[in-house]
Amino acid sequence: MIIQTTLITASPSYDFREIAANKGELLQLRITHILNAAHSRWRGGEEYYRGMNILYMGIDAQDSPIFDMSVHFQAAADFIHRALKERGVSRSATLVLAYLMIYQRMTLVEAINTVKDKRGIIPNRGFLRQLLDLESKLRPNH
Repeated sequence: MIIQTTLITASPSYDFREIAANKGELLQLRITHILNAAHSRWRGGEEYYRGMNILYMGIDAQDSPIFDMSVHFQAAADFIHRALKERGVSRSATLVLAYLMIYQRMTLVEAINTVKDKRGIIPNRGFLRQLLDLESKLRPNH
């Protein structure tokens, strides 16, 4: 599980295992946390991400009905909670909105609704004004 990046749109071939193994992709996506429930079968681990400012949590879980996953619930939930507290709801959300407006040709309202369906966002008033200005430039006749 890769945390921090909220997938708004993706191709059907999006493979998180490949991304987790690709340090360049992780840096580009600004990944900050990785929770891996297949730790023993992973070729990396915490040492693989050393020096990248990525927090890693590995759980040696087996995909078996008799495996007791419940012993990991609290630690995993705490890890996810810490990661989610760090995610951006204003600056990074504003950049995602601008991307959707520019490259997906969405209106500001469409972009906000698309992102809000996936995660909470609260762009500050100044950023919203700038996004409105962007919309005016992208859609001068509207």
